Amino acid sequence: MIVWLTALLVWMAVGARIGRVLVRPATTSRVAIVVAVSSVGAAATVAVPEIALALDNLRPSGLPPGSLSDGTHLAAWISFATATSVVAAAAWPVVSRRNLRQIALLIYGIGALAILASLLWSFTAGWMVLVPTCAFIVLTGVRNLDWTTLGRGIAIYATGAAVVGAQAALRAWRGWNGEGATEYGAPQWAWPLWSAASALIALGAVWVVVELWARARRTLRETRTLHRTMLERFPEVIAHEQPSSSTQLRASDQIAQIMDALYLQSGSGVELIAAGPPPADVGERAERVARWARNPLGETVVDARWIAPPEGISPRGWVRAIARAFDESDEELLVPGAARRS
Repeated sequence: MIVWLTALLVWMAVGARIGRVLVRPATTSRVAIVVAVSSVGAAATVAVPEIALALDNLRPSGLPPGSLSDGTHLAAWISFATATSVVAAAAWPVVSRRNLRQIALLIYGIGALAILASLLWSFTAGWMVLVPTCAFIVLTGVRNLDWTTLGRGIAIYATGAAVVGAQAALRAWRGWNGEGATEYGAPQWAWPLWSAASALIALGAVWVVVELWARARRTLRETRTLHRTMLERFPEVIAHEQPSSSTQLRASDQIAQIMDALYLQSGSGVELIAAGPPPADVGERAERVARWARNPLGETVVDARWIAPPEGISPRGWVRAIARAFDESDEELLVPGAARRS
């Protein structure tokens, strides 16, 4: 069941990557990622015992048991490493956009020769080719790590490539010791590692999309109450056009509408002496803006200087901070004396 689920997950990632290529320019790197994840999908599919057994039943007479499924599995992983090497090469400073296509064609040619030599000569040689290729992928990934959405995706992807390289080294060592192809119909302790590598690579390939979607959903949830309140007062901030279909666009629209409504409520840029300059503390500033947003006719006074995002904070992060303070002030109103007891 695990291998079936892994194959399904990988093919879902393939569909997501194909979708991005269809809606954006099909660059060399984007196409290479599609080829890489598709190759992982093929490897994960062949790893399913029932499919591997069906493949081996088609093998010509004279071939040892398991050779067809094992050869297909190896070819798929070499294809993955080849396509990923194209993406990795693009990340090095010595490779420019002008010569990337020529370098990609050269890498694809080497990968095709490696697959052909492995299938016709020795599976062990193919596994040995995978080891330095995966090491190059991991090294490139480590060079480009940072704590961003893309950096986290690269880390997950590179971890999967590292598992593939370790598995390839083990298979090469077994080949040197005289162990031939392995029937996928028999139990293998290495299956969980191949499945884990496939899942990590698939997740890393779509991590940017997944994280941006999750952050957009979180933004929509956190700002829902503030957004509804401000729209009741200023419905004109909604552009009467076709509503956004994607979650990320809806979250961006919601942030923009809240900022516009707050700006209108503050007097459209009027500076008030009673408001005073906003403090440097973001939490204190957000709490005051939230109190004013809930009761604009109360004692709290805010002008446009308070509405503008503090230095170093994006509009989305600033609106989320206001929304959290807005929800907390609502809880205090629902529970009289909660603020004093806390």
